[in-house]
Amino acid sequence: MRKPAETSVPVAPAIAERWSPRAYDETAVITDAQLTALLEAARWAPSFGNTQPARYLVGRRGDPAFPRILATLNSGNQAWAFRASALLIGVMVTTNEKGEVPYADYGLGLATENLVLQAVELGLIAHQMAGFSPEQVHEEFGLPEDAVARVAIAVGSPGDPSVLDDPRRIERELAPRRRLPLAEFAFGDQWGSPAL
Repeated sequence: MRKPAETSVPVAPAIAERWSPRAYDETAVITDAQLTALLEAARWAPSFGNTQPARYLVGRRGDPAFPRILATLNSGNQAWAFRASALLIGVMVTTNEKGEVPYADYGLGLATENLVLQAVELGLIAHQMAGFSPEQVHEEFGLPEDAVARVAIAVGSPGDPSVLDDPRRIERELAPRRRLPLAEFAFGDQWGSPAL
């Protein structure tokens, strides 16, 4: 199902097509080439001073890591994410040989956006989640002290919204996408004064 963004001027197709569905095809398999492309896209994201703070825990459906990642999600996310072809946890490394890594959160965010846009390029869908337990990830996967789990990501192929079973979730899946108007998003002379 497509829900392209309604923009005032054309934007890159991957940006226009990116959204966060919850209806996944539980029979779809992510290939090695697809998974590698997602991780390569994330690896080549910009970072402050080339510090590269992003790391990912990866579990494909059928791999031992998949149910371990799934178990760290809150129950609301578990209810649909189990159908994804892969589950990932985005982790930021906060120190390196020079000390504290500046803007580690920002670096992980840039890398994850690259990953998500690459998924769109490949005809896949991705949904980022804050609803998981970073502490459980830390313990379950033996993260070092300077590694902080920050985001969970489901990746796979789109499924029919009816698989969600919950009328509210189905309605949300089918609802049009919404964003603030550009005039409330970008300001010029002063806060609240539209830039365009």
